[in-house]
Amino acid sequence: MYLNAIRFLYLQVLEQTSFDVPFQIPKKAQRIPELLTVAEVSKLIAACPNRKHRMVLTTCYGCGLRLSEVVAIQLRHIDGERRLLRIEQGKGGKDRQIEMSQGLLRELRDYCRVFRPYRWLFSGREPTVPLGVDTAQRAFNLAKKSARIDKMGGIHSLRHAYATHQLSAGMNIRCLQLQLGHQDIRTTMRYLHWVPNAQGETAGADLVTALGHPHD
Repeated sequence: MYLNAIRFLYLQVLEQTSFDVPFQIPKKAQRIPELLTVAEVSKLIAACPNRKHRMVLTTCYGCGLRLSEVVAIQLRHIDGERRLLRIEQGKGGKDRQIEMSQGLLRELRDYCRVFRPYRWLFSGREPTVPLGVDTAQRAFNLAKKSARIDKMGGIHSLRHAYATHQLSAGMNIRCLQLQLGHQDIRTTMRYLHWVPNAQGETAGADLVTALGHPHD
């Protein structure tokens, strides 16, 4: 961003076309992030003492959501009859439908009976505003620390774990792309490096977790 700002200054503002030279940018080291196992995800969520925050983490993992997406869920976005969750204006300004497992839907119903959310599924201190992203991230960090999990990564690790665990269970790569909301399937295929034996074209299978697979 800084380099392009300098380039714009010289080329467009100062009109010095002779400045248009290529920038040599060193390549970043390619590293595979540390993946949370199914057992670690379960342990982490169980270690969260606040029920609302625990439900946030559960939903984040159960649907493979981005942090900005999970805090933006409204009650009207949940279609319990068809077990669908509507994500409005996700990354790239696109809407999408996500399939939910029966186990996750059951937990959400129990949560709603206790907290009786008004508009936002996860509200902040005031029922008229959504839960802040900083609050959700802090809840994840505290739960991870309490569960004594020292792997690197923030709450987005739950989205990575969801994607990889679904591939391991046999979810079709195209289905996973739709669930995650990736525009380019090559972005989804990056998760295959965590699942060496995955072919990405197998039929859906049950995920060995309490949340289950969306098709169970």
